[in-house]
Amino acid sequence: MLVTFRSKAAASITMFGDVASQLLNMMGASGRIPGAFTGEDVQSALQKLESSLARLKEQGDHTAAPPALNEDMEAEDEEDEPPLELAVRAAPLIELLQRAAAAKAEVTWEGK
Repeated sequence: MLVTFRSKAAASITMFGDVASQLLNMMGASGRIPGAFTGEDVQSALQKLESSLARLKEQGDHTAAPPALNEDMEAEDEEDEPPLELAVRAAPLIELLQRAAAAKAEVTWEGK
């Protein structure tokens, strides 16, 4: 599943459902899809997400991306690229939340 985050204050972003659920849980949301943060709740959600990601980094937890979609990939190809840390995957969402918080705009998300 793919999850799309939207706000009037920023461009929409789409990410894999398992990553989105993990980030939503870090923000204090239930992880349910669809959902929303009101304009007043966005700043708090952003702070929780940044705090959780900072804790992961301090602990040396390098949460990787979900497994490759193409299972037929050669094993050596998988070893060529290191997995993306969760903080890297969260960067576009953090930017969306920052813009929404500044504008006090609602943030919604839905699955596809």
